[in-house]
Amino acid sequence: MNAIEQTDVLIVGSGFGGAIAAYHLAAGGAKVTVLERGPWLESHDFEHDFLLGSSYTRIFDFTVGDGMSLLGGNCVGGGSVVYFAAMPRAPRFVFDRTGSIGRRMWPAAISRDTLDPWYDVVSEALPVSTQSWQDVSYAGGLFAAACDHAGRTANPVPTAVDNSKCTNCNWMMAGCRFDAKRSLLLNYLPAARAHGAEVRPLHEVQKLTRTDGGGYRVHFNTIDDTDYRLSNGSGVIDAKIVILAAGAGATPVILQRSADDLGGMPHAVGRYFSGNGERLNNAVIDEERARDLLGLDRGDGTAYLANQIGKGPVVASWDNLDGNLPEHSRFSLEQLYFPPGFGTILAQVPDAEGPSWFGVEKAEMVRRWRSWLTIFTMIEDDNEGVFGPPPPTGNAVRISQQMLGRGPISYRPTANTLRGWDESDAVVKDILERDGLARVMPWTNDVVGAYTVHPLASCRIGDDPHTSALDDRHELRGHPGIFVTDGSAVPGALTVNPALTISALAERAVPGIVQAARDRGVDVSYGAPTPDGDVSVRAGVRPQLPFLTRR
Repeated sequence: MNAIEQTDVLIVGSGFGGAIAAYHLAAGGAKVTVLERGPWLESHDFEHDFLLGSSYTRIFDFTVGDGMSLLGGNCVGGGSVVYFAAMPRAPRFVFDRTGSIGRRMWPAAISRDTLDPWYDVVSEALPVSTQSWQDVSYAGGLFAAACDHAGRTANPVPTAVDNSKCTNCNWMMAGCRFDAKRSLLLNYLPAARAHGAEVRPLHEVQKLTRTDGGGYRVHFNTIDDTDYRLSNGSGVIDAKIVILAAGAGATPVILQRSADDLGGMPHAVGRYFSGNGERLNNAVIDEERARDLLGLDRGDGTAYLANQIGKGPVVASWDNLDGNLPEHSRFSLEQLYFPPGFGTILAQVPDAEGPSWFGVEKAEMVRRWRSWLTIFTMIEDDNEGVFGPPPPTGNAVRISQQMLGRGPISYRPTANTLRGWDESDAVVKDILERDGLARVMPWTNDVVGAYTVHPLASCRIGDDPHTSALDDRHELRGHPGIFVTDGSAVPGALTVNPALTISALAERAVPGIVQAARDRGVDVSYGAPTPDGDVSVRAGVRPQLPFLTRR
């Protein structure tokens, strides 16, 4: 009988939560193995093409559920490869939200003040900087001008983008072939590998079982590189510590499938899912009104005609991020670019006679695609999502050879969530339809339900064992040695892009994971600099270390 492979720390997923943990534990001396479901692509592999089999379809996971669809990364680097690199910090009021449980959702130990030092660490590591108005794309400038015309403010968004390398190609959603987007392929992951961490692509974890020595056995399938519906093998690895960072749409599925072997899961595993309250509106800009109302001119007499030119979200309106407003009335509005294919399918046509998402009116709307402006809304939802029984393998039943699957998520928006969307839609219309500037087209929920590119909270941290699957140091309740560090650990909607918060929480979780590994006989230490070698920024987190390493 062949010996079973052993590792100190097994990490499932290589996005923000997985890569950050992998770096610190490997740098501290642990043997680290990272299993990633998707393929391993680098900058030269990212194609500017939508065809099946291109990098575009290979690196996404689009899961359609019942009332909710999730879009996420499916590759080494996870969501960092396909995100728009927007890295704002969560507003202060977010940490005091009560949401659907009627009391503070976040652990008492975490506030904006206590998380700020960890935000600083990540912001130095990537790094993150706020764009200047000279960096803003045509679409961002148009949105800022429209906000000003409507009496609102607008702000460049902090991003993880190297503007000296950015070509404004607007393909960053499908991976950056110019290495301008500071994905994890450029910082935490290479630093982890330099310290000996092993990253294995096309390994889909199915479940965990216990070993006789008090550790965990991780069961995986190896996935075909071309057709993700096919498995060409399976295996197991034993680990003393397991860190789940497969994403909020996959981590709870792995744990649910493991329940029969590990014993009962916390009640909150697979419950309280949040889509980060996300919603999209497309607007078709009237080019003459844009020139006359806003004074815009690209230098050739053209006012806009530039939907396809630019980078990810660079301008946001944060006027409704006011802690004095009631919960569910606070939201951000952010300009971003979605390829016309998505909007063609989901954008409704204003005043259409008959169906609002196809037909003659839709054809006319599509003809004017260069005049589109897309506004992304993030409100406070009610954590309505629930995961049903897991599929036979993976996080979804694969429908196509790449990208598309049918998942077990069920989502029914509450009156609070619906009101938040209505209020944000009204503000978008007020900004963009004022004085005839544009016609706004909300994306329909009739085709794939609500949708999110930032799934959260399906295995969240908290103080209440009934409503949180994890304690305040990200350890799974009742299962010592299993930690969750991805977006599923975030308690609820943030009203802004969550990547920086997920990353800061992962950084904060590492000291406790290191201590847990030491308790299990792993010779590992904590205290590595940021991947670029900086150590000064760690001074801010030192006061919290005694609490985070107490067991």
